[in-house]
Amino acid sequence: MGGAVVDDGPPGVKAPDGGWGWAVLAGGFVITGFSYAFPKAISVFFKELIQEFDVGYSDTAWISSILLAMLYGTGPVCSVLVNRFGCRPVMMVGGLFASLGMILSSFATSIIHIYICTGVITGLGLALNFQPSLIMLNRYFSEKRPLANGLAAAGSPVALCCLSPLGQFLQYKYGWRGGFLILGGILLNCCACGALMRPLLPPKKLEECPPTAAEEKKPLPKKKLLDFSVFKERGFLIYTIAASIMVLGLFVPPVFVVSYAKGLGYEDTTSALLLTILGFVDMFARPVSGLIAGLKWVRPRSVYLFSFAMIFNGITDIIGSQAKDYTGLVVFCIFFGMSYGMVGALQFEVLMTIVGTERFSSALGLVLLMEAIAVLLGPPGAGRLLDATHQYMHVFLLAGCEVTLSAIVIALGNFICLRGRKEDPEAKMEMAVTAAEKEGLNCGVEGEEDHEDVEELVEKEKGKYSALITGEEVMMVKEMGENGGETTHR
Repeated sequence: MGGAVVDDGPPGVKAPDGGWGWAVLAGGFVITGFSYAFPKAISVFFKELIQEFDVGYSDTAWISSILLAMLYGTGPVCSVLVNRFGCRPVMMVGGLFASLGMILSSFATSIIHIYICTGVITGLGLALNFQPSLIMLNRYFSEKRPLANGLAAAGSPVALCCLSPLGQFLQYKYGWRGGFLILGGILLNCCACGALMRPLLPPKKLEECPPTAAEEKKPLPKKKLLDFSVFKERGFLIYTIAASIMVLGLFVPPVFVVSYAKGLGYEDTTSALLLTILGFVDMFARPVSGLIAGLKWVRPRSVYLFSFAMIFNGITDIIGSQAKDYTGLVVFCIFFGMSYGMVGALQFEVLMTIVGTERFSSALGLVLLMEAIAVLLGPPGAGRLLDATHQYMHVFLLAGCEVTLSAIVIALGNFICLRGRKEDPEAKMEMAVTAAEKEGLNCGVEGEEDHEDVEELVEKEKGKYSALITGEEVMMVKEMGENGGETTHR
């Protein structure tokens, strides 16, 4: 499935779906929490920063914006580094960057210094942790991957519920400088999470299998640091377009719902409680969504479950725009938390299913780069609409329409692509037989007379399973390719 190499992993190694993978999942849970919650959590320091540097709220808001831009926009850079050096060293260096940025910010003398240190340096460090953690999760889990993705994604609401109160306590006790210094120390835990990302080792059979004469003559393929061949796949193009449209409106309601409640005349603490409700529901929605996505009947159709989650989210925004009191906003936050959690749990699972393990690193980096543009345009665009109309109803309506449109794009696009693929099952099978599987077959037939050509065995496997066309069945073909070596020894 392409030439990109993920973490220099050995070919033909089956995901263990457990074992050390649970430690990798724990690290991914923490990293996801830091990556998504940290840009929101530092907003509790904004009032002190405004007084310290005599700037406006819009100036301090750029800190979170730069953090998010670095998290998304440096995706291709992370892909290149991961494909060159592997996940573990990249994550450990990223943890040092994340910590260093916050520590340097505690000595800042102007808001520009904080932009550079917290926004750029810490943002880059979090990006160097977030993307490799997803890649390693993809390598360690296959059958249980939807559940693993859901559990890892739950780190975001859990961390937000923890980091925001912690930030308020640190600000009260030590001021913003002391708070930044302590948060920098906490971010060193990213290095510990990076140390958990142990690369998968090849089975002993593959290690002991000597190369054949054909393999010795054949030059090794050159590694692609960034595999642009993913753009040749219609499924990836559809996903990228839909995801870019989705993030235009996805993050808008959590940003404006507290102000919405204040605009209706409710107190600050009462209004802020809405985000707590949203985060609490989101916390449970993500693992439950991952569990549902892993069901045998649902998993091959996970892209449609993802589109349902987006439609659910968009309709919730549209209906929530009509809320006239606090009770209406509470109901909105409950349903938004459910749909938001579903989207968060499924978005990367669907991407993994579309592009496969080998090209996931490059695909993730390119998708995040496209989403970075939309992330920077979404909330500011909604803010301009609010300034023009002075009504939150229009902001929520716009966000709902954007997310609903993205759901229609990905659902219809994949329906058309699937119909086209059903007409050509041989093409589907060609994608299922990867270079890793060929190498596993090569080792298995080494003892055969005249070293029967690997390509002929691959054709036999295609013939046996040419009727398999769904995503779940393709994984069955992969397992058959891995077990092919044992069959030929008998």
